[in-house]
Amino acid sequence: MKNKISTEKTTLHPRNPHRFRYDFDKLTTSFTELKSFVFVNEHDVETIDFANPDAVKALNKALLIADYDIHNWDIPVNYLCPPIPGRADYVHYIADLLAESNNGIIPEDENVIGLDIGIGANCIYPIIGNDAYNWSFVGTDIDENAIQNCKKIITENPKLIDAISLQLQTEPRFIFKNIILPEDKFAFTICNPPFHASQDEASKATIRKVNNLENTRTKNPILNFGGQNAELWCEGGEFGFITQMIYESVKYPLQVFWFTTLVSKKDNLKSIYKTLNKVGAVAIKTIEMAQGQKTSRFVAWTFLSEKQQKDWKFNVD
Repeated sequence: MKNKISTEKTTLHPRNPHRFRYDFDKLTTSFTELKSFVFVNEHDVETIDFANPDAVKALNKALLIADYDIHNWDIPVNYLCPPIPGRADYVHYIADLLAESNNGIIPEDENVIGLDIGIGANCIYPIIGNDAYNWSFVGTDIDENAIQNCKKIITENPKLIDAISLQLQTEPRFIFKNIILPEDKFAFTICNPPFHASQDEASKATIRKVNNLENTRTKNPILNFGGQNAELWCEGGEFGFITQMIYESVKYPLQVFWFTTLVSKKDNLKSIYKTLNKVGAVAIKTIEMAQGQKTSRFVAWTFLSEKQQKDWKFNVD
């Protein structure tokens, strides 16, 4: 007997559509292939095996159909398969951040443009932001295969064609250079930076994740959420990547309202604040988020003065 309890996940953002237990009747109707992965656990609750990459991908496909009207979505083997509820939280908190500078009103307009740094092969942030708020996006990545897969997702879902453009970063050591052009104005940047400083570190972290999910011990890193090298690690790890982002952001003070990035390691915050103060950020905000037991956060900064912030036009005809 399956338990239909709709326990609200109160830690998620109030506008996050994933605040309640997954409705597997609805989801398996949207995507029938998900049905083979659903089972009733020892608490009489329907679930899937989150250590199984095929199950996680099937869940994502069902969620994208049911909640975002995206009917053709897939990612290549071993690319990052993102947990959609957490990604949605980041987008909804950015909406709150924009509202603070727009008389408390979330700007819902195609002329509100976000820059997704490291879009990956999944295109998730632009899909969520466009569906929820009608925002447009530029997505960048250093991985040409990832860009090509996003292009496929966009062309196979016509609602995305005018909303998302893609740009390959041809110089991997840079983040904004070659991407932000003189005529560009972005309301925000969004980024899920590489966590780790080496492939070995990334592999060990994946083993820990799988062991926690399966409650077993393994030395073989089965990538339940996948991830290519550029998605999981870079020289200097998360702090090195964010530091590079901060130093580059100084060159575009009037072209981006809010620069933002996820910070997975709380210990990095003190050094990030120090770097932001060093480069003269006018305002720095840290927005805390939580998905169940897991806590995360993103840091936002701007170089706009209070007057420039007030004069910024989110809806430009």
